[in-house]
Amino acid sequence: MEELQRRSSDIFTDYVRRWKEGGGKVLGYSCVATPVEIIEAAGILPYRIKAFGHPDTELGDSYLARFNCRFCRSCLQLGLDGTYDFLDGLIETNGCDHLRGMFENWQYAKKYGFFHYLKVPHFLRRDSLEYFTEELSLLRMALEDHFGVEISDDALRESIGTVNQVQARLRDLYALREEERPRLSGAEALQVICTGSSMRANDFLDLLDRLVEEKSRVSGIQGRARLLLLGSATDEVDLVAEIEDQGALVVADALCYGSRSFWGREGESVEEPLLYLAEKYLGNLFCPRMFTEYERRRDFVLERARQARVDGAIITYNKFCDLHGVESVSLRKDLEDNGIPVLVLEKDYGSPADAGRIRTRVQAFLERIGSGSVDRAGAVR
Repeated sequence: MEELQRRSSDIFTDYVRRWKEGGGKVLGYSCVATPVEIIEAAGILPYRIKAFGHPDTELGDSYLARFNCRFCRSCLQLGLDGTYDFLDGLIETNGCDHLRGMFENWQYAKKYGFFHYLKVPHFLRRDSLEYFTEELSLLRMALEDHFGVEISDDALRESIGTVNQVQARLRDLYALREEERPRLSGAEALQVICTGSSMRANDFLDLLDRLVEEKSRVSGIQGRARLLLLGSATDEVDLVAEIEDQGALVVADALCYGSRSFWGREGESVEEPLLYLAEKYLGNLFCPRMFTEYERRRDFVLERARQARVDGAIITYNKFCDLHGVESVSLRKDLEDNGIPVLVLEKDYGSPADAGRIRTRVQAFLERIGSGSVDRAGAVR
């Protein structure tokens, strides 16, 4: 676990440094709709853009107005100040307008040799699957042309198999969070996800195997309350740690940098790898950008809450995030209708000034959901 924690504490990790020193290429992406299997099959390291709550946005604010999501402005800041200069290109998606603004201003300022816009449909239908399959084919050709590689169907199938193993192992790890006495905290789980999003799948799988074995042997953790954390892009390990410092345990999540990045069904068209990936990724986008799929997202959240036997839920979203801000209204009602108390926490991403307010609200929420009872693990709360 210590190895994983070190690797998730900075942007240009030792792993990425060694990859670059060995002549490897690195491509940055942000949205979970980006099929990393295609990038891996090209022999390239897929790197999910993160900011880890970086508070400085001075350069980013000169390109994106302050009413844009601070997460996007923080990532843009790191792109502009040279932190991400190790990247060999960017893959943009139409996750939201704020995300698009981040990528397009980043490319405008840095002018990477490789910049690809992957268009992701907003519907899950047969025609949208066909469209997305064609988009994945264009990504494949763009990678082949620019980097001088061949991405064969066999290489894609091998990459798909490895990534599927990683995702299955992550579900094993998450099962350890859901036990009566969880074997790892929510902050640790987020560190694992962030670490793996900067590694090749084979190497991450080796670390996961060791981590699951290690955590299976440790004693469980006592907590004041079992919480589900859900909402918008949150790579802020310190935020989850702050919530858990109040005595709670985040035993489940429905986060973009969490279970939403790997949970769900596999594709069906195993003989056609690009169609398989279109089915897998478009069919598992638990994101409010898929505006006709709310019921499926709601059921996913309720299933996570039921499986982990939570005492309450915290819906967190970044200030000015229209997608998650609007959806939080419906999710709060549906969770409370199912007997799950909810705290809606709008926050300013990475802002130290927000820490005291967040702490106070979490403390009050824990008092509201039952500070005087005894939880299932026997811990007083």
